[in-house]
Amino acid sequence: MNAKPAGTPLGLVLVIFAVALAGCALTPPSQELPASYDLGPLPRHERAQPVLSATVLLPDVAAPSWLDGPGIVYRLVYDEPARLRTYAKSRWKAPPAALLSQRLRGHFAAATQRGIVTGDDGARADYMIRVELEDFSQIFSAPGASRVAVRARSSLVNVRERALVAQRAFSFERPAPSPDAPGAVTAFAGASDELIESLLEWAGEQLHAQRQKK
Repeated sequence: MNAKPAGTPLGLVLVIFAVALAGCALTPPSQELPASYDLGPLPRHERAQPVLSATVLLPDVAAPSWLDGPGIVYRLVYDEPARLRTYAKSRWKAPPAALLSQRLRGHFAAATQRGIVTGDDGARADYMIRVELEDFSQIFSAPGASRVAVRARSSLVNVRERALVAQRAFSFERPAPSPDAPGAVTAFAGASDELIESLLEWAGEQLHAQRQKK
């Protein structure tokens, strides 16, 4: 009696093939994570003397709801200028207001002799500087040309008297070195530092004026 040649039954082959296909279908495709950015290292400023002469409370920077997330926002003024867009493959490490709060406190802490406090410290302060971010977006005037806009309003409040001492709006724009997310990040860092240095100078002038009145 002749022996039958050894082999795998056709039915078993089909089952193995079906299981393999099912496994491929269940495995999610690998996706590249978005690039994550902050505003870079804090620049160092050598100051001959402290700019601020009082203990200052710096609460978190406030921002409108459309700046609550980590998206890098841009507008195309040549195509639906009222529409807000965000980059799909690039984002901030934290919402812009959070990044600005950290940078603001770093600048101010280096410019005062008496120190700064935050809302979580529970420490007393002489004055409060409240900053409200109004714009933090990249604006494309053409497909290959863009700039960033950083706008904010600041209020100086006497904490003990609960009185508004002064208020001012700040606006800064910088061209982006490239019409993309990395170019926007570079421009945002420069514009943010301009804003904070102007805030610091303004606050110093206001506090000096208050001290002269006493």
